[in-house]
Amino acid sequence: MSGGTPATVALDQAGVSYTLHSYEHDPRSQSYGLEAARALGLEPLQVFKTLVVDSGGTGRPHLAVAVVPVSSQLDLGNCAAALGVKRVALADPVVAGRSTGYVLGGISPLGQKNPLPTVIDETAQLWDAIYVSAGKRGLSVGLDPADLGRLTSATFADIAR
Repeated sequence: MSGGTPATVALDQAGVSYTLHSYEHDPRSQSYGLEAARALGLEPLQVFKTLVVDSGGTGRPHLAVAVVPVSSQLDLGNCAAALGVKRVALADPVVAGRSTGYVLGGISPLGQKNPLPTVIDETAQLWDAIYVSAGKRGLSVGLDPADLGRLTSATFADIAR
């Protein structure tokens, strides 16, 4: 099954089993992730958002990806510790889009233009399947969290609060 986004292409090329879920995106939505959970009838703790963070390295941004449940917030201190840096802040949306190749609200941890170091909240491992953006607003992919971790070379850590 292919939805034609870089994320689904990456999944297809890796031979990973996944499900694709589309919904009508409301441009007035305040939270892309909670909108996806509601539209797909899923538990918000099972739907994960992809956040790009910047460790503020000198010269140019030092970016990484944090994947947390849509009903949670990113714990910046724990995320920095998991990445082995002093601190992180949310990256500028323009910088995040340019680096990943995706638009805000549609950033996927998969198939990024420039793959970034990735940390996934450890609660993902409690589920048989989690749901992340498939690379555009209104499209999510469900997959085994272990597959997501393997494909993104991610570490799992306590990064949500």
